[in-house]
Amino acid sequence: MKADPFWAALPLGRGVTLLGQDASGLAALDKPAGILSHPNTPGEEGRSLLEAPYALDGEFYHWPSAAGPPRRLWLLNRLDSATSGVLLVAADAALAAAIRAQFKRKQVRKVYLALVFGRAARSPELWRDRLAVEKKLGVVRTGAGHIPSECRMSVVRAGSGSPPLSLLRLEPKTGRSHQLRVQCADRHLPIVGDQTYGDFRRNRDFARRAGTKRLFLHSRETSFAYEFGGRARSFSAQAPVPPEFDAALDAS
Repeated sequence: MKADPFWAALPLGRGVTLLGQDASGLAALDKPAGILSHPNTPGEEGRSLLEAPYALDGEFYHWPSAAGPPRRLWLLNRLDSATSGVLLVAADAALAAAIRAQFKRKQVRKVYLALVFGRAARSPELWRDRLAVEKKLGVVRTGAGHIPSECRMSVVRAGSGSPPLSLLRLEPKTGRSHQLRVQCADRHLPIVGDQTYGDFRRNRDFARRAGTKRLFLHSRETSFAYEFGGRARSFSAQAPVPPEFDAALDAS
């Protein structure tokens, strides 16, 4: 099958890969850690999901086309720059609105992997908390509050070293900013490399041994069913697990 020229010509950012797309114009990209979901200020395009300008009001990237009108790509969800994995995009404004509505109705299934310091006392376990999200001068901080926040946790693999490391599978039922990072930290399972809610001493020691300072949080899978153009469809995408996750556990 001949590749769609629109997707083949995407100005992908450094290390970003196309995981797949469907006939409606929905696609998934794999974002590396350290890459922005979108530029926040001029000049950040070089370290963003696409190397192209971004319209904050319309939430889409845009770039010139060799023939015809400028191209646009709508961003459907976001990840912190330090988090890697699946991001969804759409080539059509109406499709973008439909999928964003899916997110608001909590009809999108998301699965994350987190490498944490420590071992979970129980697995699987449903984590229920009440959190508050505060944003000041563009900086987001999350802590105890009144907003219900849920996540289902299970242990994928546990290392045997000291300090112990565990690979957790996290399936959030809600989508609060920094929710997974705070829920892990509150249970004395701080995510490796978390410079805001984590264990700074153990982060420093780990970075010295492993030679990496990344946040070990990865958006592994996104899936859902949707309707568009009078047709029922389903979409699923998985981002490969970064090799440094297994390497860290193997060395522990």
